[in-house]
This record gives sequence, C-alpha cells and structure tokens, in this order.
Amino acid sequence: MPPRLFQCAHRVQYADCTLGNHVYHARYLEWLDEARGAFFRCIGAPLAELQETGTLFVLVNYQLRYRAPARYDDLLTIQVRPAALTRVRLVLDYRLHSAAGAILLEATATYACTRLDGKPSRVPPTLALALGPWLAPEGAGPAGGQPE
Repeated sequence: MPPRLFQCAHRVQYADCTLGNHVYHARYLEWLDEARGAFFRCIGAPLAELQETGTLFVLVNYQLRYRAPARYDDLLTIQVRPAALTRVRLVLDYRLHSAAGAILLEATATYACTRLDGKPSRVPPTLALALGPWLAPEGAGPAGGQPE
C-alpha cells in the first residue's frame, strides 16, 4: 500500500506579512508546527495526550527550502508525510502549496522522542503502529515527492 499524505489548509493573515506583502519567513515554521499537531490528531495521537503520558517530540533539525512567497489572503495547502521512523526519531516531510498548486516551501524536520526529563525514549509502540501506513518510501523527497 502506498504511503498516505496528510493535508490541511491555512489562510494567510495580514499579520503574517511584511510591508512587501509577502509572508515573514518565521511564520512558515509556525504553520508547519500547526500542521504537525493536526496530523498527530488525525492519527489518533494528539501531542497533548502524548505529553500527558510522558512522551515529547523535540525538534533537533529543520531544513527548509523557500521556493516562492505566500501573500496576504492566499489559501495554502500544507502537506505532511512521515519520511522515517526509528526507535527514537521521527522525520516529517512538509510541502506548502499555493491554491494554484505551486510549491512555495519544502521542509524536513527531525524530532527526537524524549521523556519529560529530556532523556531519549523509544517511540511508543502504538504510535509507531499508527504512523506505519503514512511512512514514505525510502528515497522519496519532501512530502513523498522525488528528490530534485
């Protein structure tokens, strides 16, 4: 079965933009984090519930490629796909598309699974099972696309 792709929508707000009417670069990171939270809720593992059971996913690396600016009132689609899962790490690929389908941003984020005290921890087995159908094939680029 091919991996699944999670998508959510985001409308650019005026407060997200600079005087040049393009989105301030740090806003993209906030949107990716919102999409990550929505994805975890979708698979039945809300981040708040994981935290309540003593599990955190701490960001250890972010790689971003900005391709084109988003502007005020644009309706965007954010795609999320798990790219890799190990005993203690999760890699998520993201793509942000315009309403016309243009890729505006590609990103890869690596998260370490930790306990509340910051010590490394194994990814909970139930979460690993829930992530399985979403995992991208080896060698796929951001959000399951081909490397460029």
